[in-house]
Amino acid sequence: QTRGEFGGLGIEVTMENGVVKVVSAIEDTPASKAGLLSGDLITALDKKPIQGLTLEEAVEKMRGPVNAPITLTIERKGVDNPFDVAVTRDVIHIKPVKYSAEDDVGYVHITSFSEQTTADLEKAVDDLKKKIGPKLKGYIIDLRNNPGGLLDQAISVSDAFLDQGAIVLTKGRNIEETQRSNARPGDIAEGKKIVVLINGGSASASEIVAGALQDHHRATIVGTRSFGKGSVQTIIPLGSNGALRLTTARYYTPSGRSIQAKGIEPEVVVEEELPDELKKTAANSVGEVNLRGHLKGEDESEDNSTQEEGGSSSYVPPEEDKDTQLQYALDLLRGTKSVASDVKKKG
Repeated sequence: QTRGEFGGLGIEVTMENGVVKVVSAIEDTPASKAGLLSGDLITALDKKPIQGLTLEEAVEKMRGPVNAPITLTIERKGVDNPFDVAVTRDVIHIKPVKYSAEDDVGYVHITSFSEQTTADLEKAVDDLKKKIGPKLKGYIIDLRNNPGGLLDQAISVSDAFLDQGAIVLTKGRNIEETQRSNARPGDIAEGKKIVVLINGGSASASEIVAGALQDHHRATIVGTRSFGKGSVQTIIPLGSNGALRLTTARYYTPSGRSIQAKGIEPEVVVEEELPDELKKTAANSVGEVNLRGHLKGEDESEDNSTQEEGGSSSYVPPEEDKDTQLQYALDLLRGTKSVASDVKKKG
């Protein structure tokens, strides 16, 4: 799933209480076109309950021949009864980087962290420099609903905008298991201002990038709190009997903040206006901290009395002019908005 092309539905999923939970529906895939939302629970495939399957087995059943239909039974918060959604399988061509020139601002949408993400990012920035020319004010890096992907790509994307310093710390149980990834000289944006957009569907590798650029004050983070998937998983084969998936380490931002179950808090919280059909549901609020049996963050107690509020909206309006987060970022780079007047006060 990290190579950039696979057959299936186009969703990033996890397992919760024996059923499959949608983290993010990838843009322009059968899942997103069918209306699947972050937080939806998939309880049955073609009327056969998922209960008893591993996550890998459930994912394998969702894959199949191109154009072959599958019926997903969905439970959605705020909706009284389960309902069926018919989805037609397709080959999922993941284009990890999409970009456009928004007059004097370069807009770069990173949809996933696959093998070609950094190379495509560098091409996008180079092309935007040529298209926009000397009037270029800065860049918007859109990580909304990006479920993550390859760690090395998260590191190299961060490195592309940083001249020096730590990018991410990976800490295991013992001090000798701590690994630190550092930036090398060179900034493809040449010091231009950067705004990073995140929301409740931004997870894992997306949070590493947002956290690194935030800690180094290289970008202003705008949107809502990210998913909070900051754990490292190792799969240990058990011969022919399967495999054991162990959480062996956690990701930390350069300043030492744990991402796990907390996510990245934006400097400027900007929430999208939900359409009427979503206002009644809580399915658009999703986060690692909301997953039953999740790896606890460092500030969470066993009774969750110190648990932060989990998740945030993952809704992004399809119309650019109605995209409040995007419009705010454009205004910020053009100087018609001030961070100081809108920044979320902490503490």
